[in-house]
Amino acid sequence: MYPFVRMAYQLAITSKLPPLPLTGTHVSRHRCWPWDIDMWMELNNGRTLTLLDLGRIPLARRTGLISALHRNRWGLTMAGVSVRWRQRIRVFEVVETHSRCVGWDDRFIYIEQSMWKLDGTCANHALYRSAVTSRHGIVPTEKVMRALKLDASSPALPAWVRAWIDADAIRNWPPERAVA
Repeated sequence: MYPFVRMAYQLAITSKLPPLPLTGTHVSRHRCWPWDIDMWMELNNGRTLTLLDLGRIPLARRTGLISALHRNRWGLTMAGVSVRWRQRIRVFEVVETHSRCVGWDDRFIYIEQSMWKLDGTCANHALYRSAVTSRHGIVPTEKVMRALKLDASSPALPAWVRAWIDADAIRNWPPERAVA
């Protein structure tokens, strides 16, 4: 089940924090509870993605994106993710999640997130492609930036982000269907 109580808690504790620029970093803390683990007694890979939501949504709120979405009756969706897992997160362990927008292109906003153990070790790192949507489809980021009262030009995307975008562009869609 989606952690609605945890999300409400994160939104409550961040409601008094100052606004962030669109490319600012939001830092949040999360505990790995018994219901977050898999049969190997570590944070489940799917639950990792759900916990990253607990950093992305408050980030969107602090940057003003949530307000712009409500004003314009837009939605927000994830259109891709690449995750690199490197360290196990065990039950009851606390991690610090760093969430920030690294830039955008004409259709998508790219969000970088990482989970850090309290000893300073990076446990995982994710790059998300997100899209603002309306009933007509994807809202061009230029229009989103205008709604945020920001310059429409993105900071230069890091080379590794550009490489991921380029690699994903040549990926077959739809994929070949495996025959059993």
